Amino acid sequence: MPRQAGTHPRQATFYFSLRSPYSWLTYLDLRDRYPDAMDAMRWLPFWEPDERTTRLIAEQGGRFDYSPMSRAKHLYILRDIRRLSRERNLEVTWPLDRNPHWEVSHLPFFAAQRQGVGRRYVDRVYQARWQEGRDISDPATIAAIGAEIGLADVADAVNDPVARQEGAAALAEAGRVGAFGVPFFVVDRDAFWGLDRLPQVISALRGHQAPASRTDDHAGDDALVAAAGGASSTDGGHAGGCG
Repeated sequence: MPRQAGTHPRQATFYFSLRSPYSWLTYLDLRDRYPDAMDAMRWLPFWEPDERTTRLIAEQGGRFDYSPMSRAKHLYILRDIRRLSRERNLEVTWPLDRNPHWEVSHLPFFAAQRQGVGRRYVDRVYQARWQEGRDISDPATIAAIGAEIGLADVADAVNDPVARQEGAAALAEAGRVGAFGVPFFVVDRDAFWGLDRLPQVISALRGHQAPASRTDDHAGDDALVAAAGGASSTDGGHAGGCG
C-alpha cells in the first residue's frame, strides 16, 4: 500500500542556529511552506561553544567541529542573504555582534522546549536578531523575549548547570552525526546541509526518497576525501549554509 502524502515514516533532526541567517530563512520556509514536516522534526540548537561548554563536551566524550568563516565567504553571505530575503519579501537588518556569547541565546531553548514554547522562543529570537537588529548575546534582550512569551529566568541560563549539560549534549550529538554548519538535517542516516537542500529533506522525510544504506554507511569515506584532494584549510561550501 503506498504511503499517504504528508506522512512521515522517517526520523528527522533539525540542527539550527539562532546566529545564522540561513537557519533563520530555513526556519521561515519550514514554518510557512512545510508546517507538517516542521512538526515532525526534532530540533537541536547548534552554536560555537564557549570554553565551559567545550569542556563539558569533552567530558561527555564528544567533539565539536567548526571552522571560522573566511572574509570572502562572509561578504558573499551578506549579498546572498539580501537576495534570498527579497525573494521572500523580507527586510533583513544585519546585526552587529560586538561581544558574541552564543550560550546566552541558545541555552534558554531547552527550558523553552520543556515549557512548551520552544518554537515561540526560536521565532521571537530570530525576529529580534534578523528583523529588529537586536543583540541576542545581551541577557537583557533574552530576558525581554522570555517575558513576552511567559518564560521566566531565561537570561541566566548560562549559569544553569542543567542547561549547560543539555547544551553540551546537543553539540556532542551534532559532532557525532557529522554536523559542521547550519542548517543541518539528519533524516534517519541521511545528512543534508544548507537552505537549498530543504526540498530534499522534505522529500526524504515524507518517504519519497530512498534512504541511505544501513550497512557500513561510512565505507569509502577516506577514499572520497582523497579523491577530492584531501581536507582543505580554506572555507568552502555551497550557498545556503553557514559553517
